[in-house]
Amino acid sequence: MKSHTEYLTFTTSKRREYLNITDQVEGALRKSGIREGLLMVGAMHITAGVYINDAESGLIADIDEWLQKLAPDGVDYRHHRTGEDNGDAHLKNLLIGHQVIVPITDGRLDLGPWQQVYYAEFDGRRNKRVIIKIIGE
Repeated sequence: MKSHTEYLTFTTSKRREYLNITDQVEGALRKSGIREGLLMVGAMHITAGVYINDAESGLIADIDEWLQKLAPDGVDYRHHRTGEDNGDAHLKNLLIGHQVIVPITDGRLDLGPWQQVYYAEFDGRRNKRVIIKIIGE
């Protein structure tokens, strides 16, 4: 079995941002040479997430509004007593999740017709990393 690891780095211009990273993930898969296996994409920060969904701007706005409703910013979270102001970002990470696993079939991401891989940033404007780990043959 072979494995391949690659890291992506992001510095977003906004505190909350949703980036379609499907092309970068496919590029890592091509470099790996793996034809059958599994690919994991994971946010390496507790204030960011990775998810799979449709690349439709209305849906992305709906996701952002939903997360804001469930974990609004500007609230006096207990976490803020540590000197941080990103309690909402930690909760949004729990709602979205920090990683996804995608099957690899015949050298391609085996995604559904509308599925795309997204990086979700909830406490941006500084460097953040994503790991791509690919295993298979």
